Amino acid sequence: MKAVVARAGRQYAELEESPEPTPAAGEVLVRVGAAAVNPADLLVEQGVLREPFGLPDVVGDGYDFAGEVAALGAGVTDLAVGDRVAGLAADLSRKPRAHADIVAVPRDSVAPVPRGLELTAAATVPLTALTADQALDDLGDPAGRSLLITGAAGGVGGFAVRLAADRGWQVSALARPTDKDFVIGAGATDLLTTLPRAEFDVVFDAAGLQETALAAVRDGGRFHGVMPVAVPTSERGIETSAVLVQPDAARLAELLELVADGRLTVRIAGTVPLKDFRTAYDALASGGQRGRWLLRP
Repeated sequence: MKAVVARAGRQYAELEESPEPTPAAGEVLVRVGAAAVNPADLLVEQGVLREPFGLPDVVGDGYDFAGEVAALGAGVTDLAVGDRVAGLAADLSRKPRAHADIVAVPRDSVAPVPRGLELTAAATVPLTALTADQALDDLGDPAGRSLLITGAAGGVGGFAVRLAADRGWQVSALARPTDKDFVIGAGATDLLTTLPRAEFDVVFDAAGLQETALAAVRDGGRFHGVMPVAVPTSERGIETSAVLVQPDAARLAELLELVADGRLTVRIAGTVPLKDFRTAYDALASGGQRGRWLLRP
């Protein structure tokens, strides 16, 4: 089987032959039908996460996947071979991960794909939707608090706008003028194309703007980002933090249902064979993408 592998000291990840994994007790082996490419995958490739997370010199790449169950580890009784699932390969130390022909993950990392939802669409959901959802959990009660979401037309930000609006937040969205219809349709009350100064009670920095986005938080407010290895230093009494996504099969199942029902919108930038993963990685790195690139083994 083939898998995308990142090695210490090498500038780029490579597609390599890899032994087919065997599911341990409590794990599920999934034959990948589609895998999404996320900004975090580029950080793994670049080695940025190796020291902060204590990773080995050789790791697999890819978080998001959807496919069919190929085998079950001991103790997994609520799934069957052939079931369609989507999941999150969250353990950065493993090889292979999602950008591979086959991946093994803990049972709590996968959820059933609803009938009628394509695997390509399902593969874009786990990392981005769970990140958005768990970030909003961290932010607590929306009552009386203003919220700005940066990167509101991106993967995490796009889901965050809808999920925040559903929780009762009055959402302001930072995005390009051309994204107005998308973010307003997702539930934002207004679109900003530039960052204001010290205006919002809470900023969820889905775009990873860091200190630039921190400037938009009022004195004593809250900044919540998506880069736990680089949380901005607090200033003006602002609480600074970042979400670190965790697998959650039950909540992922609910989020996939929201996609299947049309409540959450997924966007796909393009699809390439796994062997051409470099095309997708480079397209993402070039910036300005709307939707996720997908790899098809």
